[in-house]
Amino acid sequence: MSQSQRQRRLRLLVRRLNQERKQQARKIDILCSDLIAANRSLVRRLDGVSFAAGFHKALLGAGNVRSVLERASCLIKQELPGANVAFFLRQGADCELYALGDQQALYLADRRLADCFGPELADNICKSNKRCTLDDMFGMGLEGNLNGLNKISIATLPLNDLGRALGFILLYRPMPHQLTSEELHKIGLITCGLSHAIQGCRPPVHLGH
Repeated sequence: MSQSQRQRRLRLLVRRLNQERKQQARKIDILCSDLIAANRSLVRRLDGVSFAAGFHKALLGAGNVRSVLERASCLIKQELPGANVAFFLRQGADCELYALGDQQALYLADRRLADCFGPELADNICKSNKRCTLDDMFGMGLEGNLNGLNKISIATLPLNDLGRALGFILLYRPMPHQLTSEELHKIGLITCGLSHAIQGCRPPVHLGH
């Protein structure tokens, strides 16, 4: 074998080794990215579990619905800085508004935002039994100044017990601090326990659907 042939084979070998090394590096990068993503996901789940456990513990000993909602409001506001919280609970065929200690409630055209939720809209949100966005609420009958409503981030989360609609949580916060999907998911983790606590503090009534 000539010297030039040996050099050509050596160059091919080096090129192949470099290609394999680059492929291996890409695989390692992908594996590291997957591990980091999995770790972040695990941390978020553990954080959600910890929040839900602390939330349920804080509700222990609440003797009436108002006490349950006061504690829930305080904990939710701690978790969602700058957000306001109101609760709508079914009372027979109607929904009753609870806006507890809400000294920083948002106002639209001199009306408190929570007061824009009339009986029909509140009933429609209850019946939907799902997380509702501003667009959903407009479709259900929300009326208000569009320019004002565009300046807030707003969502509702359902409260239900064994499939029966108990009401919903109203969350809203001034823009540009939008309520994130992660924040709403975390609050969604406590709705089941909150619903049980509410139902356990009041006498049986016909709740409807």
